[in-house]
Amino acid sequence: MRIVMIGSGYVGLVSGACLADFGHHITCVDKSVEKIDALERGEVPIFEPGLDTIIAQNRAAGRLDFSKDLAAPVASADVVFIAVGTPSRRGDGHADLTYVYAAAREIAAAVEGFTVVVTKSTVPVGTGDELERIFRDEFPDKDISVVSNPEFLREGAAITDFKRPDRIVLGTEEPRAIEVMREVYRPLYLNEAPLYFCERRTSELIKYAANAFLAMKITFINEIADLCEQIGADVQKVAKGIGMDKRIGDKFLHAGPGYGGSCFPKDTLALVKTAQDYDSPMRLIETTVAINDNRKRAMGRKVIAACDGTVRGKKIAILGLTFKPNTDDMRDAPSITIVQALLDGGADVHVYDPEGMDAAREVLGPVVYGRDPYEIADGADAVVLITEWDEFRALDFKRLKTLVSQPVLVDLRNIYPIAEVTRHGFSYFAVGKKSGS
Repeated sequence: MRIVMIGSGYVGLVSGACLADFGHHITCVDKSVEKIDALERGEVPIFEPGLDTIIAQNRAAGRLDFSKDLAAPVASADVVFIAVGTPSRRGDGHADLTYVYAAAREIAAAVEGFTVVVTKSTVPVGTGDELERIFRDEFPDKDISVVSNPEFLREGAAITDFKRPDRIVLGTEEPRAIEVMREVYRPLYLNEAPLYFCERRTSELIKYAANAFLAMKITFINEIADLCEQIGADVQKVAKGIGMDKRIGDKFLHAGPGYGGSCFPKDTLALVKTAQDYDSPMRLIETTVAINDNRKRAMGRKVIAACDGTVRGKKIAILGLTFKPNTDDMRDAPSITIVQALLDGGADVHVYDPEGMDAAREVLGPVVYGRDPYEIADGADAVVLITEWDEFRALDFKRLKTLVSQPVLVDLRNIYPIAEVTRHGFSYFAVGKKSGS
């Protein structure tokens, strides 16, 4: 099939590359001249393990190309995916659909013959109806069917998620569109990936409901962690104990500094705003959003408390900046708030992240960037672990002890057992468990 992917950001690029790997012919379109030029040079603008290899292989095979203009590829396409950004709108928190509607109008002007237009972007309930209205009223001579197909990609594991999905949600009741979408995902037949067809509005809500539930689960265990610190329990053991219940499950029960990234913060907020618009407020999600925002600031205070109540004039070494490992994504990362709290407290902040430092330079304040954990730990009054990259899981504490000014480790991801850290003479501060020295 000939498929066009409008938007070559995280979702569009991963989806396009994987669909090309299935054997379809894919054209990824983006208005950013710099991004398309980079892709045509073989430079991948985002970090996602394995993505550069898949792109290179499918470009060489002639199944994947890139374009700054959508008219020609759309005219010959069977399916056009909209995978543009839907950031939180300034002022009210609603999803900003400016790019979605602009792309839809350009697509409609260019299509020839029956074409399926698919919203891959995360969009509020009713967006598909509005696109259908635009096509009907402004382009009445065009034969277009609108389908909702939300993505469920985890950054750092997106290729596996796309090729071995839990489910593929498809919002359409139009027979022709159903057959087309079955053909798009036919290569997944051997993986027995379930195609779940439902009404378009239901599909749009599934995406928001899924992310809100997972965000709520993270927030729940973070609150349990706070209680654990007060009563002397161990949150990791609590999480294991409740996660063994199949009704609960053990995923997303890792206490830490709060959720971030491209999806959870904006999607929970957008769901709250949608629910308010329909006079059906979602108090649980409203509270989840508020708790998570407070959580990040509380982690800054936790670091300060570990430094005897003040960081003024002290050197703090930060390990990990991205919101999770195996990505360079800094959007709403907890590190942003934590670093700002330390800077506000007068700290000299030194940071290191394996992939996220270029993006961090655009959002962090006056910090010093280092080349590895040991360089930034030299002379530090505290080492703070924020993102659980693999290279931080086996730190040489004997070496660290010779470098730091004060042997203090604040582990906001609970990577290490307390005994392993304290036997090297470090004071250890974790999340949801007792500290030690």
